[in-house]
Amino acid sequence: MARYVIGDIQGCLPQLKELLALLQFNPALDELWFCGDLVARGPQSLETLRFIKALGPQHKIVLGNHDLHLLACAYGVATAKASDQLEQILQAADRDELLDWLRQQPLMHYDKNEQLLLVHAGLAPHWTPAAALAACAEVEQLLKHRPLQLLQEMYGDEPALWQDATTNAERWRFTVNSCTRMRYCQHNGALELKEKRPPAQVPHLRPWYEFWHDQPHPQIFFGHWASLMGFSPVPGIQALDTGCVWGNSLTAYCIENGQRYSV
Repeated sequence: MARYVIGDIQGCLPQLKELLALLQFNPALDELWFCGDLVARGPQSLETLRFIKALGPQHKIVLGNHDLHLLACAYGVATAKASDQLEQILQAADRDELLDWLRQQPLMHYDKNEQLLLVHAGLAPHWTPAAALAACAEVEQLLKHRPLQLLQEMYGDEPALWQDATTNAERWRFTVNSCTRMRYCQHNGALELKEKRPPAQVPHLRPWYEFWHDQPHPQIFFGHWASLMGFSPVPGIQALDTGCVWGNSLTAYCIENGQRYSV
């Protein structure tokens, strides 16, 4: 058995199938872990959702910001841009089945025994895995049972610090932002959610993973940050988004042997 962590697909289904062929993926033995952003901006988001859903519940999926945005568009909270390429999903005959499946997926997956953590954007500074999982569980329950309430509250950049989240809505928003949008932080750990450039161009901010360089942490797998091109300088933190939707590659990391595979 092998477990493969796969970066942001964003509707690039042919590349995903090519990658699985390269891995010689055996659905009876192997397990896929998806870093989120299954949809948006690529040409086959609808087919990608159908394909991953059909793989079965043994595979691990966490939600990304584009996945949540799709749900917000479906519930009338947001409007999809033409460049999002989400209209096929929103008009599909099996739309409700796919979206109901999507909102059952977590924001974070944590294997406590092996100390493995899967998340779309990252683990916020000063946030232990236990605290993050508790916050995620609250959001995930809302998404399953009261999705409109969550989706109406999730947009916005504040609060930037967990300790400043004093209301339910602020806790939900910080959790969503940390797990699906975060790249940089201020030097005090406050989230900075606008900047997308690579770290060499942004010396006044700290990538979130730098806060974990000298702190104990699980092995973390994340996507979301295409300009990193799969590079994280912190041991035990694996960046998996290598910008497939922008014409670059789709990457998988094998947990068992530590090897990367790209197409």
